[in-house]
Amino acid sequence: MLRGLALATAAATMTIPHPAVATTAAGFSPAGFTPPLRQMRGMWIASVLNINWPSRPGLTPDQQKAEYLAWLDLAQVRRLNAVFVQIRPTADAFWPSPYEPWSQYLTGTQGQDPGYDPLAFVVEETHKRGLTFHAWFNPYRVSMQADPANLHPDHPGRRHPDWIVSYGGKLYYNPGMPEVRAFVQDAMMDAINRYEIDGLHFDDYFYPVNTPAFDDSAAFAKHGQDFPDLAAWRRNNVDLLVQEMQERVRRSKPEVAWGISPSGIWRNKATDPLGSDTSGGQSYDNLHADTRGWVKKGWLDYIAPQIYWYIGQSNADYAKLIPWWSDVASGTGVQLWIGQAAYKAGAAGQPAPWQMPDELTRHLTLNRDHPQVGGDVWFSASDVRDDRLGTVTKVVADHYGRPALNPLLPRLAGGRPPRRPSLTHARVNAGGVEVRGVATGRDLPFQFAIYRLDRRATPEDFTHAAHLVAVVPGGRHLRYTDPEGTRGARYHVTAIDRAGRQSTPSREARAH
Repeated sequence: MLRGLALATAAATMTIPHPAVATTAAGFSPAGFTPPLRQMRGMWIASVLNINWPSRPGLTPDQQKAEYLAWLDLAQVRRLNAVFVQIRPTADAFWPSPYEPWSQYLTGTQGQDPGYDPLAFVVEETHKRGLTFHAWFNPYRVSMQADPANLHPDHPGRRHPDWIVSYGGKLYYNPGMPEVRAFVQDAMMDAINRYEIDGLHFDDYFYPVNTPAFDDSAAFAKHGQDFPDLAAWRRNNVDLLVQEMQERVRRSKPEVAWGISPSGIWRNKATDPLGSDTSGGQSYDNLHADTRGWVKKGWLDYIAPQIYWYIGQSNADYAKLIPWWSDVASGTGVQLWIGQAAYKAGAAGQPAPWQMPDELTRHLTLNRDHPQVGGDVWFSASDVRDDRLGTVTKVVADHYGRPALNPLLPRLAGGRPPRRPSLTHARVNAGGVEVRGVATGRDLPFQFAIYRLDRRATPEDFTHAAHLVAVVPGGRHLRYTDPEGTRGARYHVTAIDRAGRQSTPSREARAH
């Protein structure tokens, strides 16, 4: 996830204006293009080394909260519908965990209580904006420095020094030890079980590299007898983590989306005929991550490969990798979202294609030809904010003209949808049209989706976003002002549950 980035980059103070409504107002849609009802539009908010949030360690709780709210402002201005927030960057926690110490990236001192519960705050505030919250974990990285003595005295790595491997100036948990694999799952599931999180997310780091210099020889001697070589054993260890995480998430919180954002190349065709027409680093071989296999075996709800290359790049062409990944995902029930390199667009030192203001928007235009692609996640939040060359602004104008519901996981699509809400009135006022409604039944919706038409609606009108004007937080009551509404407009509202299922639309209310 951090490849090619200056890791010490920190988020500057932001001046993003607070939008007037909870999510995006409607915009234009390109001629001949029907905007999708559902589309992942996310951004990664990185905490390791204080890359995005908090911008530096030791901020007061109020300062940390203000910074996070500014990131949510940004998400809304850019018409996103999800954030992926790193809450366990180095075997530590952004919540009061019984397993691992408080993160040093909060206070500057590992184990020091920040004075509030950051995870509770960020989940609640994210949902208040009508956005979904994906908790981003790094499973095995323990520290960005190599001395175990610098860990908190109660850190699991201090209590179990045999769990730790030092490599490349960093510390890692040993993925080859079954007790370690169980522990890291327990540590992550603690957050999933205790908070109203919408997704559990891993990035691309498992084993750091394919080399015996990562010294797991003792664990291999003890547990690897049934494997032909070290690489096959390591790959199986990562497979077990992925498969077991799926089982635990579905058993505990079946409506939580579980997925991984791996590096964008599984294997090159020259290595494996099933691989892509590329010549870059291979996750299967270099990181012991069989990303294609996870999709084909259905072990994930989604995969978000980091296709951080430009269209036409000789060793890794975006235009070749999108159809390759689309073919991998086709028919599997695993959603395909694309990790986009906002950090490269307009950045100093990047090759000429990244200096073109339309490079990123061309990526999303290409994606439209591949229906398996269900959206994008942008790295990182600071680059989405900085908008060098206006590249992000152009993506929003060209592709995010309408709001979008979050993707619906195929395994949950057959569940019971929420009850139909009631739309009580649509009244013209100085700000546009005020729409009010109420949810029915005991289970309150997670969100409301508001549609505006200039004619009588048909069922087809609720299967795409051409008439969708807003997605707002749920609850018992709906109150929303449509700034573009006019007298005579016809409104409907639907209820959305935590899984993303949509109710039948309410009866029509005409603005008067």
